[in-house]
Amino acid sequence: MRKKSFAVFGLGRFGGTIVKEFYKMGVEVIAIDKDEAKVNEFSKYATYAVCLDVIDETTINSLGIRNVDHAFVSFGDNLQTSILTSLILKEIGIPVVWVKAQNDYHSKVLKKIGVDRVIHPERDVARRIAHHIVSEKMIDFIELSKEHSMVEMIATKKIAGRNLSEINVRSKYGCTIVAIQRQATFIISPSADEVIAEGDVLIVIGHNQDIAVFEEKGV
Repeated sequence: MRKKSFAVFGLGRFGGTIVKEFYKMGVEVIAIDKDEAKVNEFSKYATYAVCLDVIDETTINSLGIRNVDHAFVSFGDNLQTSILTSLILKEIGIPVVWVKAQNDYHSKVLKKIGVDRVIHPERDVARRIAHHIVSEKMIDFIELSKEHSMVEMIATKKIAGRNLSEINVRSKYGCTIVAIQRQATFIISPSADEVIAEGDVLIVIGHNQDIAVFEEKGV
C-alpha cells in the first residue's frame, strides 16, 4: 500500500510539532512557511522544506502539492493567509484539508469554504483536561463530534472478573468497548468472552450521554 504524503503550512508550535511527529513515524511531509529561520529549523525533519514569501495558487502548484493526500494549515495570527491557503488547497483538489482556527469567526469562515476539519488545539486540550480532572475513572477523552466521543476508562473492582457478555455494555448503556489495554497488551475488538481485569483501560465509543451513564453506573 502506498504511504500517504502530507503538507504542513505554517511551522509554529502546532505545525512544527506535526512535522516532527511525522518525521518520527517515517512519513513524507512537505513543510512550508514564510519565515526562513523556521524553514531552516524544520528542514531536517521534513522530506522537503520551502520558504514562500507569497502563498498563492501559482506558488502552491509549483511545489507539487496536488500530489499530497492530506494538508494541514497552521498560520499564527494571519487569518487572511490561513483562509486563502485553505481555499486554494480545496480548489486544487487536495483530498483532506485540516486547519487550525484562531477563534470562532475564523472557524465559521473555514467551515463555509469547505475544509474537512477545523482544529481548536487549546479548546480540545482544555476539554480533555476537564473530563480527566472531574472523573476518577476517565483518563482520556477525544471528541468525535458534538454528540459522540471516544474515552479511555479504568476498569474498577465493580466489573473485574466479568466478561464483556456479562457486562453487556452495548445493550445496557448504548456504547461500545472497542479495545482493551492491559499493561503492554492491546486487545482490538475484544470478544464477548474477554474477561475484564481490574486496572484494564477500556476504550469506549458512543454518545456522550450513554458514556456518562456507563461511567457512573457501569464501570
